[in-house]
Amino acid sequence: MILPIRAFGDAILRKHCHEIDKDYPELKTFVANMFETMDSANGIGLAAPQVGLDIRLFVVDVSPLADDEDYEDIADELRNFKKVFINATILEESGEEWKFNEGCLSIPDVREDVKRKETIVIEYYDENFVKHTDTFSDMRARVIQHEYDHIEGILFTDHLSSLKKKLVKGKLAKISQGDVSVNYKMRFPK
Repeated sequence: MILPIRAFGDAILRKHCHEIDKDYPELKTFVANMFETMDSANGIGLAAPQVGLDIRLFVVDVSPLADDEDYEDIADELRNFKKVFINATILEESGEEWKFNEGCLSIPDVREDVKRKETIVIEYYDENFVKHTDTFSDMRARVIQHEYDHIEGILFTDHLSSLKKKLVKGKLAKISQGDVSVNYKMRFPK
C-alpha cells in the first residue's frame, strides 16, 4: 500500500523517534509499504516519520543509482543495496566531509549541497530483527546518514548555512502550505 508522505512543516518530522521491538504490530507489512511508497515516489530512502510514525525505522534502496555513469566504479555495490534499518545508531563517522546535492521526498523541489562524512559505522536490526554492525562508504553512507537524520528529527535543510536557509525559506513555507506539485501521495500540515 502506498502511504502519503508527510510534507515539510508536519510536526512528526521534528520528533526524535523511539525504538521498537520484534513484536511491533504488522512490521513486515509496514516495511513492504515503506518500500512501495519510496519506489512510487522515485526515492532511494524513506524514514518512518515521513509516513507518519515516530519509530526508528528507515529503508534504503540505492539500486537506481547503479546505472548512473557517475557511480560506475561502485555500480555492483549499489545495485545490491536494499536494506531495512531498525533502531539504528551511528557509532562513528569518519573520513573527509564531501558535498553532495541532496533532496528529500518531504521537501519537494528543494535541493542543496550538504556536507557529510564519507564513511560510517552503524549498528541496527534488519527486518528479521537480526542485529548488525556494518561500515558503509560512498553514496550508501550518505543516504543512510540522510535517513538516520529523519529518525533523529533532523532535516537536510538543517545542515545548510544561514544564507542558504534564508534563500530556501520561501520555498519551505510554500511546501508547508501545500503549494507544491508532486507526482506522489503527500499529506500537508493542517
